[in-house]
Amino acid sequence: MRRRIREQEEAGELNIVPYLDIVTNLVMFMLLSMTGLVSLGVLNVSAPRIGGESAALQGAEQPKLLLTVAISRQGFYIASAGGALEGLEKSIDAARAPTVARKPDGAYDYAALAEHMKRIKARFPKETNLILSADGEVPYEVLVQTMDACRELRGAAAEGAQDRKLFPDVSLSILG
Repeated sequence: MRRRIREQEEAGELNIVPYLDIVTNLVMFMLLSMTGLVSLGVLNVSAPRIGGESAALQGAEQPKLLLTVAISRQGFYIASAGGALEGLEKSIDAARAPTVARKPDGAYDYAALAEHMKRIKARFPKETNLILSADGEVPYEVLVQTMDACRELRGAAAEGAQDRKLFPDVSLSILG
């Protein structure tokens, strides 16, 4: 009797091959569907570069702009770390008033920011780099809309402009 019980236990194995086939098909389907969705929401940003190609390409005759836009709870701070722009600070100082303050209703003023970027682009037409930094409490949507306002002109501001592109090469940084 003992011999028969052991033979029955060994013969009762589950065949999991059909289940693995289903799981493999589901995983393949999910991977293919995710790659289609991911490509729709890609923004081209990069980490700040130190030295390298861009420093070698810029001649000594043109001062470095090193344009930085910082987002805080008070508004937008615009600085030129290279000191190439008069009227702009060389560093971000949260103790002073922002360059572009928030609207009275509390919303960020993207149109005024785009107008500042347009004036800067008029003085530096070949410059494409921008360093964007944000306070940790700034919502992600504000960061994306700020990036859009700095990358190209939209709406009424773009009507009279020859080139709609402002600063398309955005590097992200931490405000600190």
